[in-house]
Amino acid sequence: MSPLTTSEPVIVIHGLWVPGLVMGLLTRRIAQDGFAARTYAYPTLRLTLSENAARLAQYCASLAAPRVHIVGHSMGGLVALKMLEMNRQIRCGRLVLAGTPYTGSFAGQRLMRFPGGRALLGRSIAEWLDSPRPLPDGGVDIGIIAGTRGYGLGRLIAPDLPQPHDGVVALAETEIPGVSRRITLNVGHTEMLVSREVARQCCAFLRSGQFA
Repeated sequence: MSPLTTSEPVIVIHGLWVPGLVMGLLTRRIAQDGFAARTYAYPTLRLTLSENAARLAQYCASLAAPRVHIVGHSMGGLVALKMLEMNRQIRCGRLVLAGTPYTGSFAGQRLMRFPGGRALLGRSIAEWLDSPRPLPDGGVDIGIIAGTRGYGLGRLIAPDLPQPHDGVVALAETEIPGVSRRITLNVGHTEMLVSREVARQCCAFLRSGQFA
């Protein structure tokens, strides 16, 4: 793949239950490394995954860029993957998935057993858990960042969350068939948003297609 240019936007997407504002520090760090980084916000609960993916596709198209690149944290990565499945015309060069539960969510399934748990997870996660996983387009460079510092809300919901995990997502849940470029860091799920090392690795992958 040809090197990224300043005209090619890097879209940074947040996860469940939080506003786009929480991605501000990571977005700034990526921008400081020379990328045209911008935060994308979406409603994490009331819309389905397909609806959020369609909105993301519209946003990408509105940028009128030759291609886009994406950094998705947690559910943000699921929205990006669903968009790429539904909209093959969107040219995505590189996609970094940080703490994204591709194969499923042990903690999410456990939360569903609680009264009101399905509503708390929202319609996007419910669709992901109930649907076949999209297989990534071979034309997209995908890199996976997974955490192993097991501190997070997931441990309260599911104390038996499979080890190792980042406190919310198990390491095994981040694996994607055919994707070998991945790195494991000693960070928690939410800690990824403020970690300098996570930002450094995002930039390394965006630049070269490999982690540092």
